Parts: sequence; structure tokens; C-alpha cells
Amino acid sequence: MDLSKVESFNLQIAQESLGAGLTLLNHLGDRLGLFRAMAGSGYLTSEELAGRTGLAERYVREWLSTQAVAGHVDYDPDGGSFALPAEHAVVLADDSTVAACAGEAEAMAAMWLSADRMERAFRTGEGIGWHEHDPRLFSGVSRFFGPLYQMSLVEQWLPALDGVVDRLRAGARVLDVGCGHGTSAILMAQAFPASRFEGVDYHAPSIEAARQAAAKAGVEDRVSFHTGDAADEAAGPWDLICFFDALHDMGDPVGAARQALAGLAGNGAVLVVEPAAADRLEDRIGNPVSMSYYASSTLLCVPHSLSQAPAHGLGAQAGAVELRAVLTEAGFGTVRVALATEFNLVIEARR
Repeated sequence: MDLSKVESFNLQIAQESLGAGLTLLNHLGDRLGLFRAMAGSGYLTSEELAGRTGLAERYVREWLSTQAVAGHVDYDPDGGSFALPAEHAVVLADDSTVAACAGEAEAMAAMWLSADRMERAFRTGEGIGWHEHDPRLFSGVSRFFGPLYQMSLVEQWLPALDGVVDRLRAGARVLDVGCGHGTSAILMAQAFPASRFEGVDYHAPSIEAARQAAAKAGVEDRVSFHTGDAADEAAGPWDLICFFDALHDMGDPVGAARQALAGLAGNGAVLVVEPAAADRLEDRIGNPVSMSYYASSTLLCVPHSLSQAPAHGLGAQAGAVELRAVLTEAGFGTVRVALATEFNLVIEARR
């Protein structure tokens, strides 16, 4: 027994437990509007912050003290006041940047609430549908992916496909399968006004949120959403069919891809964006991005896939080789990794 190794690992687990508690407090700070109230406001006492937010001062004081000890906020001992640095506000109080983390904390709160259901799933092998989770999961995931899509979709992912951007500029029909709150479809509609976009998702509350988001963005004239599953992909032919962080969640990814192939226009393309993953587990050990993706895959993606026949259970860390095998089995003749980034695999599939 290497006691130094025991000590080191004990410290690692203690730090992970500490992070879990702080993440919950960060989520509460987001949900209660505390971080937003502090952003750009300079130093505030607990009384001043409680007054701004309408919250109980004693709870606010303890929350602020925890945030100060953790280094999330600055503390002025002379005035007994606290300030949220501008650099930290970008992370905790602003959803518009890729550094934003509030959505991730919101989604993690939903995952914790599914702990009892997950225990039963481990014992029985049953699945857990996306719709069975706490609603914070849906909004949290949308907030988490939003900045990444904003930064990557139009500027990086679509240009990596052969001739797709030109087609979108000229006017194309695009289907977004598993669209969630509609972020990806709305971003494409804003960038390519000559094209028309349709989003489909089996989760009715997410479709309603997507419709509201499209109206708020002023693109409801060229993007629409409907409730359905991957086998109900609306009437083609489609010039582009997209699966954004969705194919691995499906109980029948081969069937979904086969349905997409059937709905493609003659020279159309399928875009599959998946979390970054290596084909061999040993090549991702210790990678923090993989740690996050594997945790989400275990708690969300695999359970959802197992809730739908034939319960393929692909998972969010399938890797390019396994994803290519899925698309090839579905009947695609050409499958290539068009782009690989720190966070995503971008795959193009054609007839």
C-alpha cells in the first residue's frame, strides 16, 4: 500500500466533493439573480445585495462568505463588502460568451435530482427518458450549448462541409433533428435568410421554447418547429439534415440515420456534430473535456437511449470509428470527419 498515493487520491476526491457543493451554490446564485445583481455594481454589502434581490440577508451573507472563501468574489474587510470581478461575471453572469458556466451548473442540479432514478436504472437496466428529468436540465443544456454553437456553427462547422455554405446562401431546405430549444436552427436562419429551416424534437416543452425563441429572434418566418421523433422527420427532400449532439442519444441511431438518408435531396448532406471523443478509452484518460462528456453520457445520454427501442446505447463518447460504422450501416456511401476540435467531432455523410 502506497500511503502517499492514498493521500493524493483522498485529496482529489475531497476536491471533487468541494466542487459539487460550490456548483450547487453557484446554481443558486444564478437562479436567485445574485451574480447578475453583482455584475458591474462594484462592492456591495450583504444588506445591499439582499435589498437589490429581495432575498433574506442572513442567507445572502453566508452565500457571499462562501463565494469569497472560494475566490469567486472579492472581499473588502474594511467595508465588509463583496465584488464580482468583471472577468468572473463573464463566467457566472453572462450567457452570451463561450466561457459561460451557469447553464452547466443548472443542468448538473437536474442530474443530482435524478440520483434515485439512476440507482434503479443501474440495478434494472431500464432507461430514463429525457422528458423524465427535472426541467432545469432542458434549459441548462440549452444555455450550456448556446455559446459554443454561437461561436462554431456558422463560422467553423458549416464551412467544413463541401459546398454547403454556398447552397445555404442560395436557398436550401434544412432539417434539424433533435433540435431541443432550437438554438442551432435559429442561428442558421439568422445567417442564411434565403434558406428555410425545420426543427423536430420529441419533447413538446422544448419545441414550445424553440418557437418562442424563434419569435424573439425575429426569424419565425423562415424557421419552424414540430413535435416528433427521428422517424418522423417531416416531408423532404432536404438539402441538409443536421444532428447536433443528438444522434448518440437516440435508441436507434442507425434507423434515424437511415431515415435521414431517405429524406435527402439527390446531392444533399447530413451533418452530425458529436462531442469530441477518441476511439480508444486510453487516449482520453485524464482529459477534463472527456471527464465532463463521460459524466453526462452516463447520467443522461445512455439512459435516454436505453429508454427507446432498440436501446442501442451509443453514448456521447462513441468516437469517429463507431459513428462512421453507424452511418455506413444506415447506407451512406461517403462518411468523413470534416472537422475535429477540442470539443466536437463534425462529420459529413452523403449518399
